[in-house]
Amino acid sequence: MFFGRSPLGKGSCAGEFFFLKTLREWKPNKCEANMTQLFAQPYDLSATGFYFETADEYQDKATKALNDYGDPIEEFEIQFIDGDEIDAELTKVWGLNQTNFAAFLDCADDWDDQQKQHYIIAVGECGYSHDEVVDAPEDIDITLYELHFMKELAEQFVDDGVFGDIPTVLVNYIDYEAISRDLELEYSSIVIAGKQFIYRCG
Repeated sequence: MFFGRSPLGKGSCAGEFFFLKTLREWKPNKCEANMTQLFAQPYDLSATGFYFETADEYQDKATKALNDYGDPIEEFEIQFIDGDEIDAELTKVWGLNQTNFAAFLDCADDWDDQQKQHYIIAVGECGYSHDEVVDAPEDIDITLYELHFMKELAEQFVDDGVFGDIPTVLVNYIDYEAISRDLELEYSSIVIAGKQFIYRCG
């Protein structure tokens, strides 16, 4: 077995790797990428806050936090500092605080983008509560299309036969603008992490 290390130094995500049996067989070492970082801001103005990335790190630092008079700090505002753009948007709907940030960190790490999109739309736009969605956001009845304009959805529906079979000779006469206006009665648009979506609440 051969072992190679990146010239970038110990702990580099870009270059640590293992060679197994021969130099042709290599396996990248799993590295954390874009770790979510939060900040605990004391409500006590005479105290200093701290950054953290895990619930254990928060607990360790929070128990040691003191204000300028040596008194322990009990209440913090939890702020999103760094991480994926979609997780930043997730915090806005989540309502991040001391009691729920640990669950947020778990979901930010475990959920894929589609689950996060469903949570953001279900809770932020469709009126669902956090408790109704958090266990399985993908099961919430939301119709979601990654499209910019309602006219694109109208065209897609025509192509998919949603309105039935339309003779070829009539295709050029379809009023997509009128269909778009009708779709706006049921569908809405939203931008999540720089992506434009059209959705309908179930």
